[in-house]
Amino acid sequence: MAEDDKYVKDGTVDYRNNPAIKKETGTWRACPYILGNECCERLAYYGINTNLVNYLKFQMNESSVVAVNNVTNWSGTCYVTPLLGAFLADAYLGRYWTIAAFSIIYVFGMTVLTLSASVHGLKPPCDDNNTCHPKGIQIGIFYLGLYLIALGTGGIKPCVSSFGADQFDDSDEIEKKKKSSFFNWFYFSINIGALVASTVLVWIQTNVGWGWGFGIPAVAMAVAVVSFFSGTRLYRNQKPGGSPLTRIFQVIVASFRKFKVKIPRDTSLLYETADEESAVQGSRKLDHTEQLSFFDKAAVETQSDKIKGSVNPWSLCTVTQVEELKSIIRLLPIWATGIIFSSVYSQMGTLFVLQGNTMDLHMTNSFQIPSASLSLFDTISVIFWVPVYDRVIVALARKFTGHKNGFTQLQRIAIGLVISIFAMLIAGTLEMVRLRTVREHNYYEMKHIPMSIFWQVPQYFVVGCAEVFTFIGQLEFFYEQAPDAMRSLCSALSLITTALGNYLSTFLVNIVTDMSTRNGGPGWIPDNLNYGHLHYFFWLLAVLSVLNFGFFLFVAKFYTYKKAIGPTS
Repeated sequence: MAEDDKYVKDGTVDYRNNPAIKKETGTWRACPYILGNECCERLAYYGINTNLVNYLKFQMNESSVVAVNNVTNWSGTCYVTPLLGAFLADAYLGRYWTIAAFSIIYVFGMTVLTLSASVHGLKPPCDDNNTCHPKGIQIGIFYLGLYLIALGTGGIKPCVSSFGADQFDDSDEIEKKKKSSFFNWFYFSINIGALVASTVLVWIQTNVGWGWGFGIPAVAMAVAVVSFFSGTRLYRNQKPGGSPLTRIFQVIVASFRKFKVKIPRDTSLLYETADEESAVQGSRKLDHTEQLSFFDKAAVETQSDKIKGSVNPWSLCTVTQVEELKSIIRLLPIWATGIIFSSVYSQMGTLFVLQGNTMDLHMTNSFQIPSASLSLFDTISVIFWVPVYDRVIVALARKFTGHKNGFTQLQRIAIGLVISIFAMLIAGTLEMVRLRTVREHNYYEMKHIPMSIFWQVPQYFVVGCAEVFTFIGQLEFFYEQAPDAMRSLCSALSLITTALGNYLSTFLVNIVTDMSTRNGGPGWIPDNLNYGHLHYFFWLLAVLSVLNFGFFLFVAKFYTYKKAIGPTS
């Protein structure tokens, strides 16, 4: 059997040409191990991320603004490192071995972080007033563990969803229909892990200790690794197709080298391999599209190309290779609209938590809920909306739209963008009501005003609803519209919007803090929010979200979908 077969079992067998192997591997029989891995890994990640702002503020003795910025910077880094993991997966290692290798780094980072919060001499000492005074070496070890986790997650995030989708054969209509449902349940599994993190783990961190609070996520990550390896014999593994960046630069260089060459009107004259299969390993051929025609110059065969005999890929590229670059460029405007949405989403781990810290945390007379645990309502919202969307909304929408999935991926993303606007309006309105209560009763120096934290539930629930539409829509959109041999890279691109959203949030916080405190005032986001104007920041995000939605409608109107033809190589 040919060595360049796309799908392999144990690295050797093409399941498509062997019905017995196909029956034994992939589809939903392989997915429980992948979903179990994702559930445990997300439990570990959110076990750190959900309450990190409080750890930084009270254990590392950082101010509110510094703590918020450090959380968003770390979260952002967790969504930048997937570029590295995606490149290695698509070019050299394949998704399976990338996930395996980076999982080990992840476990090591979790171990270092746990030691920094539990071992005497490594954890910050605190005085009788519970004010902690971390030393330089303690800060260094803590952030070493934190950023090792960021590196480890870089090989997992861009690969797991694509690896799960790889278990469904695009050439098999029955399996292809199941793939859309996989993305819904993949996101569902993420939020099961997040639910445990935002309830049990946050309570343990607040009431038992940070050593246990970080140690349990470390164990969960170890379980994630075991779950992943347990399904090895059932997986369909896609071989790496070589460096996607090299192919992209080859098209760019060849296009500029042939700057003066005219493109033939008959596009069938553009260069493509004569074989039915694509020259790019692990990819189907792509049909020619009219947009971005400048890059078609790379596929124009000149006299010098013919004289040389063998093809120089830096001078002559196939139509499929050119269309790979076009597909990436067409994705970028849609990709950019995810940045503002991710800024809205990032507020759940920062300003929503600080807002909750000022409110009444009591569930009963004797039990207080940690403010970070309110994110469980975002999780509950996702857990509620995923099956409702998958089983009810799709069926109803299909009757009106006639689309097999109810909505197109772009329509699904758009709905989530609209819902996110209302999340910020709700959060801003709550803060206005809270501040009015502070003013009316002179509660400025009160740590927890007599206003229940459960008034925050609607804003968390609405953000969760928006996630089900936009984040899952993005997962599916970037997988489907990515060139076959660049799917990990495009998954990483979709994740980078979360990183840039976190960085944008940091930038906006710094800008509004600098501007609002310029005349000596407390500013929008002071350490004591009772003196601030946090609702102004939520209004700002709402306005940016409206502008972002308008831009999305414009670019979506002109988007051209990818056209794959023929079998994979």
